[in-house]
Amino acid sequence: MKPALSTRAQSRASGSFVRTSPGSHSLERGLGLLRAFRVGSVVLTNADLAARCGLPRSTVSRLTRSLVDAGFLSYDHGERGYRLSAVCLSLALSYRTSQAALDAALPLMRGLAEGRRINVGLAVLDQTEMVYLDSVRLGRSSLFRRLVPGSRIPVALTALGRAYMFAMPVDERQALLNRLAAEHGARWPRIQKEISASFKELRRLGYCWAEWQQGAVAIAASVREPNGQRYALNVSSQIPSGPMEPFIASHGELLRELTVAIEARWQALG
Repeated sequence: MKPALSTRAQSRASGSFVRTSPGSHSLERGLGLLRAFRVGSVVLTNADLAARCGLPRSTVSRLTRSLVDAGFLSYDHGERGYRLSAVCLSLALSYRTSQAALDAALPLMRGLAEGRRINVGLAVLDQTEMVYLDSVRLGRSSLFRRLVPGSRIPVALTALGRAYMFAMPVDERQALLNRLAAEHGARWPRIQKEISASFKELRRLGYCWAEWQQGAVAIAASVREPNGQRYALNVSSQIPSGPMEPFIASHGELLRELTVAIEARWQALG
């Protein structure tokens, strides 16, 4: 009988993180409080955090105390709430400077954006949202210009999210779909039909499109590093005044060429 593979070996073989030891529930809750801070959320009170995270205020109070003591939050006496501290910016900088793949992709993204006056973005999954790693905003419409690195958009409603989901291993994708079903409630049957239609496009064309924001359309595809790291890449622009189908086809082809170029550059980097 062969010995069981270690969890590290299972992680390498499956391409997914595998550990059998339990994690720290308190740590997960504390990190969830940090995730509750978004663009525009400058100061949050314990009540705000409790509402956003679905936790009792007594639990939030203990966690914010620990986060202040550890230096991840600071207390604003005037606003009577909490702000992210400077250490969060240090973490963001450390993450960004470690992304050699993004440095390699950006010149290609910028070249397409400048040549066609469109928006180009690269994003990854975080729970039930996509987080932009970078975004070159050169489209004529101002609709998408607020989407900067670190911006979040919903997985279920966007072309970026659907392209990313399509590229996930089946079991991981189903787990995410189950979570999205619970999150969207009564709206889920309609959203699920839209996701299924996007998956059909991805099988047939290699990309999908969606109108998430009124007046704008985004086309997305998945892209993958040689080490297996997945991303979603999109191009976006205002909705054309003419027929939609030729617009989607022409921009979909531009996106497909860009994904090929980016993956080739990543492959060359080793």
